[in-house]
Amino acid sequence: MNSPPVETQPERTALAWQRTGLGVLAVAGLLGHAAVRNGQPVLLVLAGGVALLGLGVLGGLAPWRYRRLGRSRATGAGAAAPRLVAVAAGVVATAALAAAAAVLSLRPPLR
Repeated sequence: MNSPPVETQPERTALAWQRTGLGVLAVAGLLGHAAVRNGQPVLLVLAGGVALLGLGVLGGLAPWRYRRLGRSRATGAGAAAPRLVAVAAGVVATAALAAAAAVLSLRPPLR
């Protein structure tokens, strides 16, 4: 019976966290582009805030989670991190709300 190497799970988890951060940064880039194109500085500030959230996931949460997974695997402790998952879900929800606000603010007025 061949089982996958034990080392694959932390790397896959790290890649998932990186994809989450990159997705949030992509939303920030789209918001920034729309803000500059339509001359709306408020959206540009919103895009900057979303970009900071994405950078926080990429530069802070993803490496921290990877290290924590490595330590928990070495010690045999549990690897669950429900609070960290809640933070990531909050970041993604914030990016989605910012994108929705941008779409609604850029919509032409009804006649």
